[in-house]
Amino acid sequence: MDELLLSKVRLGVVAELLNFDWIAFSELARSLDVSNGNLGAHLSKLVDAGYVDEEKSFANRRPLSRYRLTQRGREAFASHVTELQSLLKAAQ
Repeated sequence: MDELLLSKVRLGVVAELLNFDWIAFSELARSLDVSNGNLGAHLSKLVDAGYVDEEKSFANRRPLSRYRLTQRGREAFASHVTELQSLLKAAQ
């Protein structure tokens, strides 16, 4: 199993990013119902691992951070889900 995806928040981030090309930090925080600090820490780990791309810019003089899932992140998620399914099958 992927150690990074054992975290509920990081798994939620990756699952949420499957549905979007890019998503703003504020939308992601609202969708996952986590604090900005908590989300920021988890996103940093995903970005460092190459699972998520980060884009920082300004919109109307306000900072805007956007995120998207990389191909590596998609593959890691798919592999993680396959492992979980194998565990479920073995338990039945």
